[in-house]
Amino acid sequence: MNNTSTELFERRKACVGYLSNYEVLDILQGARSNRQHRKPHNQLATITYQTIRYLEDTPCKKQTPATISSFLKAVEALKLTKCEKLMLLNLCPSTALEIQLVIEDSEERLTEDEVSSLLQVIASHLTNDDIDIPEAGDQE
Repeated sequence: MNNTSTELFERRKACVGYLSNYEVLDILQGARSNRQHRKPHNQLATITYQTIRYLEDTPCKKQTPATISSFLKAVEALKLTKCEKLMLLNLCPSTALEIQLVIEDSEERLTEDEVSSLLQVIASHLTNDDIDIPEAGDQE
C-alpha cells in the first residue's frame, strides 16, 4: 500500500464504530420520518419498520442520551471494555449469570459486590426498574 492508500484506510478505520440499540432506533425513527415525505422503497421501508418494532420491545426504548451517559460514568471504575459496556447497555442484564455471559472472565475481574453494584446501576440507570439483588451468600 502506498502512503495515500494507507492514510485513506486509517481515516476510514477511525470512522468505524459500534452503535447501541438506542442509537440505531433513533436513526431509524429519524429516517422513517424523513422518508414519509418521499416515496419509500418497499423493502427498505419494511426492514426499517420491522427493526423499529423489534427495538421498541427492548430496553433501549426507555433509554435516553442522559441515562446512557450517567450509566457510562457509573461503570467507569469497573474497567470494562467498550464492547462490554455496549453489551450491558443493549442487553441490560438483570442477574449475575447474565453478567458472567457478557463480561469476559467476570469471576476474576469483578467481586460479588461489584456484580451486585453493576446490576443496581443497570436497573436504576437503564431500565428504570428497582430490582432486588440477593446479598452475597443468600440462596434463592
